[in-house]
Amino acid sequence: MAKNQKKYRHLDFHARDRIEALLDEGHYQVEIAKILGVHKSTISREIRKHRETGVYKAGVADHKAGISRSNSKYQGMNIEAHKEMKQHLIEEMGVKQSPDGISGRMKADKCEVTVSTTAIYRWLYSPFGQQYCKLLCTKRYRRRPQRHTPKREMIKNIKEIHDIPKMVLRNGDVSEADTFLSPKRAKTTEAVALRVKRRSKFISGSKIPSMETKHMTKSMKRLQKENPSDALLMDRGIENRGHGEYGIPTYFCDSHAPWQKPLVEGSIGLARRWFWPKGTDLSKVTEEKLQEGFRILNSKYRKSLGYRSAREEEERYGMIASLLATGVAIH
Repeated sequence: MAKNQKKYRHLDFHARDRIEALLDEGHYQVEIAKILGVHKSTISREIRKHRETGVYKAGVADHKAGISRSNSKYQGMNIEAHKEMKQHLIEEMGVKQSPDGISGRMKADKCEVTVSTTAIYRWLYSPFGQQYCKLLCTKRYRRRPQRHTPKREMIKNIKEIHDIPKMVLRNGDVSEADTFLSPKRAKTTEAVALRVKRRSKFISGSKIPSMETKHMTKSMKRLQKENPSDALLMDRGIENRGHGEYGIPTYFCDSHAPWQKPLVEGSIGLARRWFWPKGTDLSKVTEEKLQEGFRILNSKYRKSLGYRSAREEEERYGMIASLLATGVAIH
């Protein structure tokens, strides 16, 4: 605490009741201050600010003080008072960064001034920040619980998730894959095949004309060729019958257990919230728009990656792999 900074103590109802009683008994303000153990200016201010029609009443004074205190601070006041901080938040959300990612990145970059995720949401949900809630992926003014609907498709003659070698799980590059569809009312068979790397959280995928095995096989083969992985984890959807042609060891989750591939489930949730919510007719989403969405998601700051983006992490692992291939020691 600074040398000249004074310590203040708020008066409670009991103290105000004593002030009222002492005033009624004819005591001076200096005497009341000594009895309560406060500065005489505290008593003077209290009586001047909270009296009603020239008379001091403890109940009225306590009510006025409560209103004054509740109005002295408001939600988001620190962000509103810091113009550079406010502008930075608006710009980051404008390029589809989440409040958690923005906050974490500021701390990871060791910025001179940082703000917590909770403070950002308090500001957004206040009258001062509500106009920027449209920049959130949900475009809502309050949080709502997420709902998860597990898939129930099954496939026979598979390698179980429990058969993945421990060495691959520990040191390998394991990916998770899944699909998301257009609604039935859209009367279209087009879907999106999605693959996410566990190590870097890097998302890749493409549109497929339908959920037929041949289309899923073609998409997975192309993704493996463009960005190789050591193992692939999928659900038991019938579209995955061609997994033997993917060019990668493929393993399958237990029946009705989507939590065994949480990364791809969460990535589909991100894609749904930011770009293509449930009910979107995917036949109207071009491949260019799809890849642009993946690019933005791969540029988002991730808490699990130390607030680096998936693209940064993928490039980092690619650089390490290149150095190892040339025989350079990695420390």
